[in-house]
Amino acid sequence: MSNRRRAYPQPQYSAASGAPPAGFVAGVSPYGGVDQLGQQFQNLQVGAPGIAPGVAPGANGASGIPPAGANAYQYGQPAGVQPQAQVPVQQPYQQQQQPGQGYDYTAGYNAPTNGYQAQGAAGAAYGASGYGQTPALPLNQLYTADLLKELPPSISDLSLPPPPLVLPANSALVPTSESSNASPEYFRSTMNVIPNNNSLAKKSKLPMALVVRPYNALKIEDENVPVTSDTIISRCRRCRGYINPFVTLTEQGRRWRCNFCNLLNDIPSSFEYDEVSGTSKNKFSRVELNHSVVEFVAPKEYMARSPQPIVYTFIIDVSIEAVSTGLTGTITRTILESLDRIPNQNNTARVAFIGVDSSLHYFRFNEGLEGTEVLIVSDIDEPFLPSPDGLLVNLNENRPAIEKLLVDFPSYFENTANNKFALGPALRAAHKMISNIGGKLVCFAASLPNIGEGKLQAREDPNVSGKAKESQLLSAADSFYKSFAVECNSAQVTVDLFLTSGKYQDVASLSNLPRFTAGQTHFYPAWTSGKMEDVTKLSKEVSDHLSMDIALEAVLRVRGSTGLRMSSFYGNFFNRSSDLCSFPTFPRDQSYVIEMSIEENIAKPVVYFQAAVLHSTCFGERRIRVMNLAIPTSSKLDDIYASADQLAITNYYTHKAIEKAISSSLADARDYLSKSLIDILNVYKKELVAGNVAGSSPLQLSTNLRMLPLLLFSLTKHLGFRNDRVPSDLRSNALNALGSLPIPHLIKYIYPTVYSLHNMDDGCGLPEQIVNVDEETGEEVTTTSTEILLPEPMNDTRSGWENYGLYLIDNSTELFLWVSGDVVPGLVYDLFGTDNLYEVPTGKTELPEYSFEESEFNYRVRQIIGKIRENPDSITWKNLYVVIGGSSNEPIEITNQRDLQALRMWALSCLIEDKTQNEQGYREFLSALKTKVSQ
Repeated sequence: MSNRRRAYPQPQYSAASGAPPAGFVAGVSPYGGVDQLGQQFQNLQVGAPGIAPGVAPGANGASGIPPAGANAYQYGQPAGVQPQAQVPVQQPYQQQQQPGQGYDYTAGYNAPTNGYQAQGAAGAAYGASGYGQTPALPLNQLYTADLLKELPPSISDLSLPPPPLVLPANSALVPTSESSNASPEYFRSTMNVIPNNNSLAKKSKLPMALVVRPYNALKIEDENVPVTSDTIISRCRRCRGYINPFVTLTEQGRRWRCNFCNLLNDIPSSFEYDEVSGTSKNKFSRVELNHSVVEFVAPKEYMARSPQPIVYTFIIDVSIEAVSTGLTGTITRTILESLDRIPNQNNTARVAFIGVDSSLHYFRFNEGLEGTEVLIVSDIDEPFLPSPDGLLVNLNENRPAIEKLLVDFPSYFENTANNKFALGPALRAAHKMISNIGGKLVCFAASLPNIGEGKLQAREDPNVSGKAKESQLLSAADSFYKSFAVECNSAQVTVDLFLTSGKYQDVASLSNLPRFTAGQTHFYPAWTSGKMEDVTKLSKEVSDHLSMDIALEAVLRVRGSTGLRMSSFYGNFFNRSSDLCSFPTFPRDQSYVIEMSIEENIAKPVVYFQAAVLHSTCFGERRIRVMNLAIPTSSKLDDIYASADQLAITNYYTHKAIEKAISSSLADARDYLSKSLIDILNVYKKELVAGNVAGSSPLQLSTNLRMLPLLLFSLTKHLGFRNDRVPSDLRSNALNALGSLPIPHLIKYIYPTVYSLHNMDDGCGLPEQIVNVDEETGEEVTTTSTEILLPEPMNDTRSGWENYGLYLIDNSTELFLWVSGDVVPGLVYDLFGTDNLYEVPTGKTELPEYSFEESEFNYRVRQIIGKIRENPDSITWKNLYVVIGGSSNEPIEITNQRDLQALRMWALSCLIEDKTQNEQGYREFLSALKTKVSQ
């Protein structure tokens, strides 16, 4: 094929094309900061005054209103958005103390001490004001957006970081440290300004919660978390908080004051001694005093027992359903190919295999021999281990025998006619096998458990889909699955499920096993080995799952400053006590939400949070990962709203809606989301927007929250909550994903990303070109990045689509390539190798592969798809579905028109903003909101 570069028709600008609305300047942050060339706006440095760029203290415009004739964007406000005149920006603090002097915050103003921390101007102001009085910090300014006028919504906001955390100057112990406050990728709050009393928190109607994600990559080497060089750990004697960058030093640096409870603690003498070199060292160079996220190497007192080896027990369905669909053969081959990927640096990993139908098939490895023997236990009412040894074996020492078993495994069951699947007894038996060590039970099932303990029956009822009774289908049918999961948790055992049935499998019941053991449920409806794309997805995800550097025997605790309490916990784990979350194994691809409450008034200008994960690494070392977050406080509602994090708030409401859906009904969950949004809009209208007259007022919200209505609206139309007939297995699986996905993946799962490919820039799909200026010569130097440049995302609406367009939809779990019916034949030829649209394969497939010289367009599109599929923090492999849209003249005749129409509807359901037959569009949703808010 020749390399053809075509000038495809270019659509005119439309409101839904993803281009900015009129009056919008690219790169303007809604939080009061300006992004140059669309890059993420720069977070204010610790201690930054928070005044909009270009405003000198006391100069005209310091109130937040730009002087006459000034460029509004220099002041950080989006086009057409007026700052709230009644919210003046506070003057920055003047320097009150000399460098090297500190203050004791707990006793009002004290004479400066010879401490090692310059507390900064704001700290001096606080000390001078006396304990119990909170000085006004120059926090983020409040700007108002009219939601009905800002259509289409500015989806570029979804990729912005949260509003900046504005802290007093030099509030960190080491002012030069740039990582003293946790990155939002690890630790973030729904509010980046905390109300200083409970009545204000309730008045705001905004949720108070923390989003914790201790790990953000599947492999340890892909993270850059500093580790302490010794096992010296300094903790507060009262609250048990770990020493961190926000403590205060007193008595010439010999003691530190806890930033959570104010207790004075001794600095360990070993802080200034290097055990390795035997020389003294500067304690201010220690990683725990410089970095917000750090790992301590734990001494023996943090171990109930020595770190255990990593254990994988594979429970494999060998019933006729699993064998006939190819699950048994595919899984054993995948495990065989993944043996080298299992974390096993110290050669202690252990494995075991159990085949399950109406009996339990154990595989005993004979020491010193390459062969195995099959031991069959038919008594599933009281399953037992048929051998005291040889079932759970060291991976390295038995590698030849394990490889031979995995090669031969399918042949043992190839002629089976057994249609039973005793999952419950198999779980019991596997639990007995590893309960003294702990580890993972990885289950592969193509059948509904239909015999023995935990037996389930098909209870799918299409007549209750979308009705109140549907919540019963979303709850467990048998209490065994939760009670057994709790037993597993106490024995440090995690259960992971890979479900592949084409029939009803009761995902709602089975998913309780991973939910309470810190595992995950992976669902592949109608999977078959006859489809290469199905095999690829399952194999890649299982292999990546086995290669994940999981933490073992882990517990998570989150603490906050005095006056704050962690009240509710959401995610896949078991709440062992009021504030301790238990993880037999800690996954690296999930996140957690902790709701908090204010128990007493907060007098300090800053509050602190700390999340700590005590765990054993997969290479046998006991460690504690600690994350620290400092957030300013305020007594003003406008400060609270100006710094609210819309993505974290969406994460919180997602968990609450899941809770409602399971305990009550889907309708109640949707109503809860709608009511929560109305409450927020009413507060904003009544308390923060002056002069509005009921009935004629616009629908307004702070600019940093202007995507919240879109996200909550999108959530109501998501597969997990939509008012439509949805198979309960699909619904339950969607709720499982919503309840565990980290924020970047969650937002895309709620509001899919759409790219226009037929008119993308020439650089898209190719390595990004970065232009830098040589400081010495002043000349521009162009370098090639390893990152593939993606097109700019569009809004999720078809109103801006062209009849000849080509669009790629990414909903976080699948990719849809929409080929419009009137697409240019040359474009089809460049992409698919044929100019006949009738010959383009549809459904789950892959694009043909052409080199850059053969077809530049095909190469660039495949590079874009490959880039989107790269997930260093997730095991999900996204299948590609090619969808051909209808022609403007008549629908294209495809052999299976019914399947094509279903595929079209599935793809179009990702276009959240559009109105459908059963549900309103986003514009109609906002109009209805305005009516309710105006009442």
